[in-house]
Amino acid sequence: MKARSETRRPSFFWLLAALVLPIMNLAVRFRFHHPERMPQSGAFVLAPNHYSEIDPVVIGVVSWKLGRAPRFLAKASLFKNPLLGWLLRTSGQIPVERAGSKSHAALRAAEELVEKGRLVVVYPEGSLTRDPDLWPMRGKTGAVRIALERGIPIIPVAHWGTQALMPRYGKKLSLFPRKTIDVIIGEPLDLGAYRGRPLDQSSLLKATAELMDAIAALLGEVRGEPAPPQRWDPTAHGQKETGRLED
Repeated sequence: MKARSETRRPSFFWLLAALVLPIMNLAVRFRFHHPERMPQSGAFVLAPNHYSEIDPVVIGVVSWKLGRAPRFLAKASLFKNPLLGWLLRTSGQIPVERAGSKSHAALRAAEELVEKGRLVVVYPEGSLTRDPDLWPMRGKTGAVRIALERGIPIIPVAHWGTQALMPRYGKKLSLFPRKTIDVIIGEPLDLGAYRGRPLDQSSLLKATAELMDAIAALLGEVRGEPAPPQRWDPTAHGQKETGRLED
């Protein structure tokens, strides 16, 4: 597959790009670090940090600019809006319930996309980070589970500057003045120690911790400061967790 061939093929994503890109290009200047690490073919899991409600739009634009059509695991409630739900379903996005068997069904749906060689974006934190300084918090196991079960790469990615476009828990965009968002693509996470072994909870949690450490290190690189040695754990701080994928 030639570079960017996925975005050059006619698809419904062209309509989405026509609607979203003009606004994002006006509001944001993307500064990419190691864009060559984004695979141009084949299935893989893209695992970004998550600290703003606008993150999916930002990562969707990043994926498109780097030559891949993004598919997300998105909150099921978003699909209840008639127009937005139609856009999400038509573009192949996957609804995810907060918990229970339907959450596991979303994992199976994501794996079907993997079988077709698609990029699947999974936020391993499951929801907006609760870390006071916007560092990645403790992750959930869904992202590494997909990668290990299907034998595909998982690529960590971090972005910084999105909070100026829409702050955590904010609902309004700040389009002007134009913002700069740094995006750094990581090397594929080395999961060699876990492949070919039973996917017990202990192994999944260890692999997920390594993924979150990799994302935090990337974020520290673009922020120009070291990441904290430990990930923020909402349960240890008496905060209720809500998320897209369960452990």
